[in-house]
Amino acid sequence: MSGGAGGFLVPDDVVRRRRVVLHIGAPKSGTTYVQSRLTRNAANLAQHGVLVPQGAPDDRPAALVFRAALDLTDVRMNRGREFSEGYWPRLVERVSAHEGTVVLSHEAFVRADDAAVERAVADLAADGAELHVVYTARELGRLLVSAWLEGLKNGGRRSLAEHLGRARDGDLAVLRGFDIPAVLGRWRAHLPADRVHVVTVPPATATDPDLLWHRFLEVARLQRAWLPEPATRANASVGVPEAQVLLALNSALDGESRRGRRHHAVVRRIVVGDALAGRTSPRVELDPAHVDWVRDRARGYADWVREQRLDVVGDLADLDVVAPDPESWVDPGVPHAGVAPAAASALAALLRSR
Repeated sequence: MSGGAGGFLVPDDVVRRRRVVLHIGAPKSGTTYVQSRLTRNAANLAQHGVLVPQGAPDDRPAALVFRAALDLTDVRMNRGREFSEGYWPRLVERVSAHEGTVVLSHEAFVRADDAAVERAVADLAADGAELHVVYTARELGRLLVSAWLEGLKNGGRRSLAEHLGRARDGDLAVLRGFDIPAVLGRWRAHLPADRVHVVTVPPATATDPDLLWHRFLEVARLQRAWLPEPATRANASVGVPEAQVLLALNSALDGESRRGRRHHAVVRRIVVGDALAGRTSPRVELDPAHVDWVRDRARGYADWVREQRLDVVGDLADLDVVAPDPESWVDPGVPHAGVAPAAASALAALLRSR
């Protein structure tokens, strides 16, 4: 065994035996940060026998894994079939040619159905390879709010109230990726419990900003010193007035700000990235009226993980739903005084971009 700067031991054969670490999501659980950090350090990791597959030089580094995930799951995300067709076999070929550790990360894998999971396990665990599936789990209330905000950045036109109502009624597609028993149950049918890992996302009050990253490294058996470069990408957050601006803008654009449509890139890059993200506005929180059912659902997820005896890195208490203070909660459905300044900032950013 060899000691690592990360504070845990790395088996001496970790760079000789193929060990595939497949990080499948969940969406909005720190996946963008993890992927950015992995791809930025891919060259350095390669020196230690760790493969993080990269895309073509003229494509984004993580595009190979992303396209392969879409090919495996047969999900298009408003892209043509040519965008992803054939990429899963291409990725498997890269993985099979490597004799050490391979780390794959993309939340698009969370959409894999029974057939896709069976195929993935057969392909990635071929020739005696050791396959580990990693799921980063975040408190459900925060996930639902983050999913709504992410939807607004991609042209969403539903209010938070409608979004949460659909989630409660089981009519929200993104909720399927947050359903831990449904997602991990498919993988658990093919893998032993100690190879299905739940990494909990620390609460917002955690004092160590890198705690999630350190937990991920522990599961992947990567030493911190192997990944010195920081992440360059992280999903920008917007507050209540900014969310209201986006909701109004998406409605006015009548679907043209959706992913793959005419104005998506401008709204995402300029309106959100240059103007609305990072402003000091009241943050969007779970509606207190929805806390009870969200808490019950989250407790059911945690109980299932315990019953299955999955490997938990972190603390399942991190998944306890935190109820917002009803007295200080800011309703995104009520026009906020900060809307006008936020809208002016967005307009200014658009004008400067011309």
